[in-house]
Amino acid sequence: MIKDTSAQDVEIPSQGISKRKLGIGFAVLLVVAFAANAIITQPKANMSVDRLTVQIAALERGELIRDVSANGRIVAANAPQVYAPEQGFVNLLVKAGDQVQKGQSVAVVDSPELENQLKQQRSELNRLQGELARQELDARRQTLQLTKQMDLASVDLDAAERENRRAQASIVDNLISQIDLEKAVDDLARAKLNFKHAKQEVELAKDTLAFELESARSTVSTQALVVEELERKINELTILASVDGVVGNLLVQPRALVTKNAALMTLVDLSAYEAELDVAESYANELSVGLPVEIRIGNERIIGRLASISPEVTNREVTTRVRFEQEDVPNIRQNQQITGRVLLENKGNVLKVRRGSFMQTGGHVAYKIEDNIASRVEISLGASSMREVEVLSGLNENDQIIISNYEQFEEADTVLLRD
Repeated sequence: MIKDTSAQDVEIPSQGISKRKLGIGFAVLLVVAFAANAIITQPKANMSVDRLTVQIAALERGELIRDVSANGRIVAANAPQVYAPEQGFVNLLVKAGDQVQKGQSVAVVDSPELENQLKQQRSELNRLQGELARQELDARRQTLQLTKQMDLASVDLDAAERENRRAQASIVDNLISQIDLEKAVDDLARAKLNFKHAKQEVELAKDTLAFELESARSTVSTQALVVEELERKINELTILASVDGVVGNLLVQPRALVTKNAALMTLVDLSAYEAELDVAESYANELSVGLPVEIRIGNERIIGRLASISPEVTNREVTTRVRFEQEDVPNIRQNQQITGRVLLENKGNVLKVRRGSFMQTGGHVAYKIEDNIASRVEISLGASSMREVEVLSGLNENDQIIISNYEQFEEADTVLLRD
């Protein structure tokens, strides 16, 4: 039976431990201790990402300008179209790009139908004028006859009055009988009545003739207006430029048959320009005439205001017109492509952060960074602009958050940012 291992022990002489080895051992113990402490105190995270792969922005207070970006082009403020006044064959007197002056002939419409109507109406006018002249001659003749009748009735009245006076004087001397006296009295009464009726007939006839002549003159005047209107239409077949500028687009071919009111060409007034912007339909209800607009043309920054807003939506966009505040805008051309910002609202003392892809989550969550840990927090966003967005709740000034896309985080509560 083996009692213990004392029989196997060998006595080794005691040797001193060197100071160098003791120092190395102590250093190793310190490294191990610090490593253990770091592991113990390291915050726990659901996942980790490289810090360089995310975008980080700090919250700040300041002014937030709500705006909407839009693309558009430069258009002439005055670009009228030229229309055919009547149906016919058009002769174009200018070409696209030609300079024109206001009042210059740019096209002529040949309308045989209208010219034929003018000839017919002129002939009818001449006929009516001849008829009026004939009626005037007849009126003079009838007036002369009626005047003659009234003069004869006046002579008969004078004769009857003399016979009556003679009869009255003769009856006193019993030179005539009572019957002759009464006959003279009756002749005088008849002569007065004839003269009265003749006078009334002349007055009535004159009124009738005057009415008929006035009616004939009115007919002639009406026909003269018809001829004048046709002459005006004929004159308008020569189309004149309404502005000083250039010919934009020709909308018809030379000698083409055009209908009435058909567009022939566009004239561009180069003395005044405006901007035409297409704004997204979602902002249509927030647009109003007079809103300030910032236009970028190359490196130039131009301020304008909304002058008009289209009442209809086309391709999910609303077309607006912007009038420049400065009169002379250099280096702009018709149909030049531009970008613009419509300034919808100006808010002061707003907690805001730079826009980013994190808004694709709906603006309800953000990853707030403390040390190297990004924690998921609930937030609420408000107004937004092209560059910044308002933070209503969930964060404070100077907080840092991740503003890049959150899809890679897979809704983790915490994310470790590796340097």
